[in-house]
Amino acid sequence: MKKIALAMLFAGVSMMAADGKALSAKCVACHGASFEKAALGKSAIVKGQKEAAIEAALKGYKAGTLNKAGMGALMKGQVATMSDADIKAIATYAAGIK
Repeated sequence: MKKIALAMLFAGVSMMAADGKALSAKCVACHGASFEKAALGKSAIVKGQKEAAIEAALKGYKAGTLNKAGMGALMKGQVATMSDADIKAIATYAAGIK
């Protein structure tokens, strides 16, 4: 019985986890479907970057402390409503694209 309860709890938590692919839909216009583009011809290409680096950059943009290639204000607006879980999910998804 305990195993069933734990399995149901785990399944519920997994379904509530942020979906990085769905959350990254607004990133596609500038960064490409596989994060293969330099946004507006200015940014570094996200594809190939480590999860921690992507997460740190998104958090920096959200906090307003990062302004790579003059993209700080634009990116701050893009990530302003994202939770830390959302940012983590996007970073995990983007870093996993091969």
